[in-house]
Amino acid sequence: MMKIGMISYWHVHAWDYTRQAQENPGTQVTAVWDEIPSRGREAAEKLGVPYFSDLDEMLSGDLVDAVIVNAPTNRHEEVMVKAAKAGKHIFTEKVIAPTLQEVNRILAAVESAGVKLTVSLPRLNDGYTLAIQELLEQGALGGITQVRVRLSHNGAIAQWLPEHFYDAESCGGGAMIDLGCHPMYLTRLFLGSLPTRVASTYGFVTGKEVEDNAVALLTGAEGAIGIVEAGFVNPHSPFAIEVHGTKGTLMYGTPEAKLLFRRNEEEGWRAVDLPGNQESAFEQWVGHVRNGTNADVNIQLAKELTMLMEASNRSFREGKSIALDELEA
Repeated sequence: MMKIGMISYWHVHAWDYTRQAQENPGTQVTAVWDEIPSRGREAAEKLGVPYFSDLDEMLSGDLVDAVIVNAPTNRHEEVMVKAAKAGKHIFTEKVIAPTLQEVNRILAAVESAGVKLTVSLPRLNDGYTLAIQELLEQGALGGITQVRVRLSHNGAIAQWLPEHFYDAESCGGGAMIDLGCHPMYLTRLFLGSLPTRVASTYGFVTGKEVEDNAVALLTGAEGAIGIVEAGFVNPHSPFAIEVHGTKGTLMYGTPEAKLLFRRNEEEGWRAVDLPGNQESAFEQWVGHVRNGTNADVNIQLAKELTMLMEASNRSFREGKSIALDELEA
């Protein structure tokens, strides 16, 4: 049985991961640390496990074998490096960290300690993603010319997002680095290779400290373009994917949850059957710990996600496109 310590209940998905740990027959939650003591004590009491005000103390003994990280984004490096040095396996909410430099220090600590890391990039495991990947691997669309992925909700105008999600220091940004992570890693995946440049524009509809409306343009290989859209102020915006190529187009979620495909030589659209979802990132992490394997693809995509997010935030701040090779490693 893998004993798990929860590192913070800051993130809105913290209790989702807690339930996954409780439901998995190979894991159990055994301890809680939180940067806000009252929140941590409340969670620990609810779970019937001890609360630690000192993270080092929770990590020092054998009460936990692994941790789930839902701490503020700007504290990811601090808590994950501590966990790795203590020999604890790590499952973390995206992003790994706000900057490439921080990510590289985390990954170095993980590699040095020999612990298993997996990042929650959940839409990589959904059936529509698997179906699109299969068609792209078959060359069904020819050369990719454009990828567009949109994910928005109304959290800022309906006021259901927690207030701390608008804090620039702890979050590292707003709609783009939070919700925009999903369209960003999917766009990178469907483009087939890491883009070279990012240009972004952010909107501040509700006057928050961070952006609540955002678009990033990615320069891909051989003229391909990626379009990433995210927002906290769009009530009825469907999660939508478009992948265009020289031989055809794929569309998903506009607005129904159907994958449609059209080849150049065909008249009209045809629906593509979707496979079932593959096991969740959490389940994959448990498997890596049990089997001694590494989440190499997951970690590489997560590292590239941080690079794209850092470039997007810099592009908005500096008012110009940012080349990924300009990022400090």
